[in-house]
Amino acid sequence: MGFVLGLLIWAITIASVILTAGSGYHMPEVISRAGEMIDRQFGLTMVITGIAFILAQGLLGWFILRYRERSGHSARYVHGNTAVEAVGAIVVGVVFITLAVMGQKVWAELHLGPAPAGSLAIEITGEQFAWNVRYPGPDGQFGRTSPTLFDPIENLVGIDPGDPAGKDDLVVLNNLAVPIGQPVELLLRSKDVLHSFFMPAVRIKQDAVPGMQIPLRFQAEKTGNYEIACAELCGLGHYRMRGMLQVMEPEAYTAWLSEQAAPAQP
Repeated sequence: MGFVLGLLIWAITIASVILTAGSGYHMPEVISRAGEMIDRQFGLTMVITGIAFILAQGLLGWFILRYRERSGHSARYVHGNTAVEAVGAIVVGVVFITLAVMGQKVWAELHLGPAPAGSLAIEITGEQFAWNVRYPGPDGQFGRTSPTLFDPIENLVGIDPGDPAGKDDLVVLNNLAVPIGQPVELLLRSKDVLHSFFMPAVRIKQDAVPGMQIPLRFQAEKTGNYEIACAELCGLGHYRMRGMLQVMEPEAYTAWLSEQAAPAQP
């Protein structure tokens, strides 16, 4: 029985590796440099943990074969080897700490560093169940906002009408438009409950927390339309909280802004 079990473990290990390597990661298309860095980090983690998986299952199968029940052999108790256990723990610790440090570098570029020069600031406010996207007007400044000024029809993000900087702000529902090749700084907020702003093509997923403004930075490198989702269960209408990321050529982006800011025709 031990002989069959050892061979079965090896067979399952080999089949798992072949299926995983042959099927790929099934990741959505990536359109940003930061997303490419995240994919590389993910791939490196998969390779290292894959090697650890093969070694662990290979040793398990070998021990089962080596110490299986056989006539003329009897089991004996072994206390273990402290040196081997210590070396194993140190190696595992060093590998995983190194992976964490490398991943932290990518995360810090998205969240902690200063926005690159010439970045386009766009504010995104989550609510049940939509994304309110606010673009600064020609003055490049956002007007003040206040929760007391929220209005579901006239004032979606609570812009203070007494602040001149907010008179040319543009608020659009569920549509984040950005020019290709320009750094973008998103300012993420929430009006009500916890949401999670998720752009799979950019590899960004960040909680939107009431009372906080969280910066996110990316630069899209390919035009097209890409999904924005809420990755946090935020209520009964959570399934409807879906937006669109539109990456445009600079001229098309400028024309789109003008079209959105134009007064609605009767």
